[in-house]
Amino acid sequence: MTIMKTVIKYIGTLGLAIFSLAACSKFDEINTNPNATDQVTSSMLASNMILNITRSDISTQKSFLQPFMLAKYITWQEGQESYQYNRITRGGFGRLSLLRNIDPMVNYAETEELKNSYTALGHFIRAWQFFILSMQMGDIPYSEAIKGEAEGLIKPKYDTQKEVFLGILNELDQANSLFGQGANFQGDPIYNGNADQWQRLVNSFELHVLINLYKKIDDADLKVVSRFQDIVNNRSLMRDYNDNFALTYLDKDGQKYPWVNINSSNPFTIYPMLTANLIDPLKATGDLRLFYYAKPSAVKLAAGKSASDWDAYPAVEASASFNSLQTIHASKDFSDLNDRYADLFNAEPVGQFNYWDVQFILAEASLRGWISNSASTYYNEGITASMKFLANYTPDNEKYHHNRPISDNYIQSYLNANPLTGSTTHQLEQVITQKYLAGFLQDCDYFAWFENRRTGYPTFILNSSTNLNDPTTSFPKRWLYPQDELNYNGENVSEAIQTQFGGNDNVNQEMWILK
Repeated sequence: MTIMKTVIKYIGTLGLAIFSLAACSKFDEINTNPNATDQVTSSMLASNMILNITRSDISTQKSFLQPFMLAKYITWQEGQESYQYNRITRGGFGRLSLLRNIDPMVNYAETEELKNSYTALGHFIRAWQFFILSMQMGDIPYSEAIKGEAEGLIKPKYDTQKEVFLGILNELDQANSLFGQGANFQGDPIYNGNADQWQRLVNSFELHVLINLYKKIDDADLKVVSRFQDIVNNRSLMRDYNDNFALTYLDKDGQKYPWVNINSSNPFTIYPMLTANLIDPLKATGDLRLFYYAKPSAVKLAAGKSASDWDAYPAVEASASFNSLQTIHASKDFSDLNDRYADLFNAEPVGQFNYWDVQFILAEASLRGWISNSASTYYNEGITASMKFLANYTPDNEKYHHNRPISDNYIQSYLNANPLTGSTTHQLEQVITQKYLAGFLQDCDYFAWFENRRTGYPTFILNSSTNLNDPTTSFPKRWLYPQDELNYNGENVSEAIQTQFGGNDNVNQEMWILK
């Protein structure tokens, strides 16, 4: 099969032809026949892959909210939802299929500088996809992955999770170097091809990978702390929320905010209720983000509370029985998603990784003694960025902030009233809790759940009477390996299961990174 046929095979049926992106705008429409693609470019392939990792998994309303069910931000009243009640089953390796387009994207580049940038982009996309898969399952194919067509490796071996993470770190290092030698490029719906912003994302994301390795600081191969220090001291990082790895939405079919309900297009708006994990810490600290995230209880309003009253926003417990939550839902005495999420085609850009995440990572690293900079400075900056982002992207309408607008004066007063203080353990809890609060309807690749698994914060209530995990006395820790791997790559996946988990591919098994 020729390269052209290969490329068309993997991009022709993915709706690529509606997304050709000029440097001056995002999501510009392609003016060619989507059924007659006759020319493939680096920019087209780049667009497809970037949109795949920022939009595809959240392209439907329910899929958008599922990670937030697993992370206990919301409950869902359509039916007893598996993620809400901790049932995790099999994962999938579908994320790897788009990596076949990296080599053609690089090969079509017209100059050496563009080749550097597209190669760097390929390294980042590979690192991102392998990171998510390994965080979900543990050991995965890495060194022999995506080589079936080129080299006939249709049954790739499984690399250890340590080997995968070493590969991810090295690819991010290469991406940093190549973006530094690259040019701005076309086909980018996030940064309009700005190589400097991509380089900042790469380095910032590498800090995220390293903080997840905090239990491996004595590993001589990983060099976790020295790598982290080198990036902080010598590389460019995200500067503000304009550097978020975030997709901005437009008023065009297929390009609207995932939860939008314009012309009753979203039948799922009746199902969410906001939980105590989100609402209680907002109330406890006087955090006005509550009024941007939530819609007040109709019952509380009817009883005389105003929409600006903290008591107008009751919380439900995510682990409560489905029947009891149905009763609350029927009573209408709960906090729903703020109307802006359904009303506005561009409610806010959805970031898969954001500037405030970086600030909280730096705060944690400071508390762990990896860097000498002030943890409080990073902590305050993360909160400030999250609050300013909401204030900037929310119309100044009482319907959307319920007469509780966030201002610069308010932010400063909040920081003064809620300083980072106490024991190191308590401060770590504050940092991770603030990361969780800032991540509401952001970081859609299960990052909040990964953080809870890693740190235990915020605390999720384990209710053995409603928990769908087996056993009901524990939370799951991972996804099972894909059934296709068991069917078609059985020898290699069985070896990985044996070496990691004693032959038991179980959701309760603890992978290497957690030990």
